[in-house]
Amino acid sequence: MKKTLFAILIATAAGCATDNTTQGVALGAGLGALAGGIIGGHGSDALIGAAVGSGIGYVIGNENDKKKAQQMSEQSRPAYVHHETGPFGGTSWRLQDWSPKSGKEDFRGKSFAFSRDGWVTTTTTYGEGRASIETESYRVVGNTLIVNKGDYLINYHFVLQGDQLTVDAANLRAILKRI
Repeated sequence: MKKTLFAILIATAAGCATDNTTQGVALGAGLGALAGGIIGGHGSDALIGAAVGSGIGYVIGNENDKKKAQQMSEQSRPAYVHHETGPFGGTSWRLQDWSPKSGKEDFRGKSFAFSRDGWVTTTTTYGEGRASIETESYRVVGNTLIVNKGDYLINYHFVLQGDQLTVDAANLRAILKRI
């Protein structure tokens, strides 16, 4: 019985593994259930072991996910490269319109250059002619553009129609044109 339970839990862990946190929870639950069942000898001990193992697995997996996000977002473009760039890799866009506008924007324009290796460079031109450049990592999952840099992660739902790109986030809607 114990070997069967362990085999089922390990198979479940392998089937559910989509990221480090999920893998950690599933694997921790399986190993915790096995250890709890063997040490305690009762079904309830296996459940307690699964719960403890899930918690430990979550913490370890979540830390690994944080490390991956940090690695992707370092400004100096680390050696980390991915190819989840969807339709954006190798394209450039100019901001046409956005909302809501606060009325305090001092920039004259923004352009975005998406590289094929998962980095987007934003160039902002200000009213007096000065420009600033910011680099962030990005990836595309389905119709979601995920932009990440250090302390933030923003998910933009996007719609691409020809040379027009519309992106929506919690408090922002922007329309961009391919250049």
